[in-house]
Parts: sequence; C-alpha cells; structure tokens
Amino acid sequence: MSSPLTLRRVFLATALTGVVVLATGCSAGSATSSGGTAAATASGASVATAPTATTPAATTPTAANRAQAGRRGSNTQAQPAGTTPRRTAACPTRYLKARPGISQGTAGSVYQVIDFTNISQTTCTLYGYPGVSLAGGSPVHQIGPAATRNTTAPRALVTLAPRATGNALLRITDAGNYPTAQCHPTAAQYLQVYPPGQTTPIYVAYNSTACAGTVGLLSVSAVQPGSGSAA
Repeated sequence: MSSPLTLRRVFLATALTGVVVLATGCSAGSATSSGGTAAATASGASVATAPTATTPAATTPTAANRAQAGRRGSNTQAQPAGTTPRRTAACPTRYLKARPGISQGTAGSVYQVIDFTNISQTTCTLYGYPGVSLAGGSPVHQIGPAATRNTTAPRALVTLAPRATGNALLRITDAGNYPTAQCHPTAAQYLQVYPPGQTTPIYVAYNSTACAGTVGLLSVSAVQPGSGSAA
C-alpha cells in the first residue's frame, strides 16, 4: 500500500509530463502555422509577380522582327511609283532638215559634212548611221551603191532639241580614180539621205560624178552632236 508521500510524487510527475507535452504541441503548431503562412506568402508572391515579369517579353518585338520591318520599309522606298524615265523618240524624217555642211578636198576624195537640224517643236534623237547615196536623173533615182559605214567614230545617242543640229561625215571618192568601163561615170545632182532608222529620204542638192556600176565611192560616219568638221 502506497504512502501519501509516494502518491503526491507520482501526481506531481504526471502533471509535469502533461505540461511538457502541451508546450511541445503548441510549439510544433506554431512552427507549422508559421511555415504554412510563409509558404503561402512565398507562393502568393510568385504568382502575383509572374505576369509582370513575362508581359514585357510577350509585347517587345524581337531584333529579327525589327530587321524584317526595316527591310520592308526600305523596299517600299526603293521602288517608288512613276519613276521610270520615258525614252525620247527617234527623229522622223519630217522633223529634220538636211544640208551640206563644210567640206574639204584631199587627194582622190572629198570629205563632206551633212548637218541634220531638228525643225520641229519636239525633242527627238538620232542614233547610228544615215543611209547615203548619190542620186540624179528624172525621175530622181539612186546612182551606184550606197555608202558603207566608217566605224572610226563610235555610235552615240544624239538628242536634238528644237533647232539643234547633229552631223555625219561623208567621204566621196573621186570617180576618176577608176577606169571608165568599170565606173560608168554619171552626173549626180543630189545626195539621197535617209536619217538613221528611217525609210523616207531627204534629197540634198549636191553636184558630183557618180559611178553607175558596182564601184562604191561613198563611206559615212555615225551621227555626232553639233555641226560637224570636215577635218
């Protein structure tokens, strides 16, 4: 049978144990509550700030997009509408007056300038070689072969404003350089002149002796700008 002293000690020990257990449970609950609150706070902060962090990336154009946009803008500016230049038309025969310019005789040949003046009110162009031959008779007809091309001077596009002049240099070989039986000398009263690219001639008064056979007496240069020189 236990004494009253022994019972009091057992009761005191049991009470102390209950206090310790209660204190431990409270501490754990507080820690758990604090941890849950901290975790919830951290989780809430992450969710709240994620859209703020990702929104600029979604709305900012990339460097590649900016470069492509720049290229599209450049292409648009590089091909403006209505900038194709219009080519000036060739001079038709009716726009031109042809006349003998200066001439110079040498041993066995004459160098004769033919001037082409734009008598229209429209700017036009000449390019290349005129067709030239001697002509005469009634009706007027070509006598002998047409001029061959002298390629010493390169072809150039000659633009003639109204009243402006271009020229070609014609060389006429003396018909007397050839035997009569080969040349068949014949009087000529005109130069038959086709402007470059045209099929209607201009007849320029010019007295000379032509060869009615196959002997060619003429050569002509490409049209050049200005009034020509026989030198």
